[in-house]
Amino acid sequence: MKLLTLNVHSWQEENQLEKIRYIASVIKENEYDVIAMQEVSQLISEKIVYENIKKNNFAYLLNKELENLGINNYKIFWDISHIGYDLYEEGLCLMTKLPIKECKSFYISKSEDINYWKSRKIIKMKINYNGTYISFYSCHLGWWKDEDEPFVYQFDNLNKDIEKEDLAFIMGDFNNSATIREEGYDYMIKKGMLDTYSLAKEKDNGISVKGKIAGWDKNNADLRLDIILASKSVDVHSSNVIFNGKNKKIVSDHFGVDVKVNI
Repeated sequence: MKLLTLNVHSWQEENQLEKIRYIASVIKENEYDVIAMQEVSQLISEKIVYENIKKNNFAYLLNKELENLGINNYKIFWDISHIGYDLYEEGLCLMTKLPIKECKSFYISKSEDINYWKSRKIIKMKINYNGTYISFYSCHLGWWKDEDEPFVYQFDNLNKDIEKEDLAFIMGDFNNSATIREEGYDYMIKKGMLDTYSLAKEKDNGISVKGKIAGWDKNNADLRLDIILASKSVDVHSSNVIFNGKNKKIVSDHFGVDVKVNI
């Protein structure tokens, strides 16, 4: 099974449409089974195409580009988390070409006000992979030291749902680096999460953020914020950073993480 997580930083990037086309070409090349994306936005002012998806929804346009490349079997699930920059409905997305049993979204933050930028929602998709039901979560959590929206509160709410599942992959931007001890990453591991990077037989340095980005304005370090966790031990063939300028072109202020799992 091939997995990808990427914080796409949508509509905050230069040459955004060109980058959407490039991401689509890489998805076609790598044939991912499940893709989790964060900061997937659409203009508030745009017209609805179907359900809650508007005309310039980043994931919708990405899927259109895949169709232009002859890839017609991806299904998308998107939901809004909060309003960003007063212009955008910012949310999360899961894409898959596998049979879907169910989809749902739920808030894990104290706030459920879409007008508050710290409100955090999770989206979940349960899929059928060769007869095995597996749950996938796309996540964009808050910061460890945030007094208004503490990370521990958010992760504990998320974990209540994870604990109901037999096997789950928790994918995304956790805003807590695996390189920093005794903060959010260590908390998740102590709660029983297993890092596919640690389990991988083949891996690179795992770094997904370099220098200053939004939310990390004073950062000078290399960070591993973008992570794919598993709820139980799995056979992980490889974990590699992608869209980092070495393994494919940079498309966002975050690099992506590409994981191959044997199930």
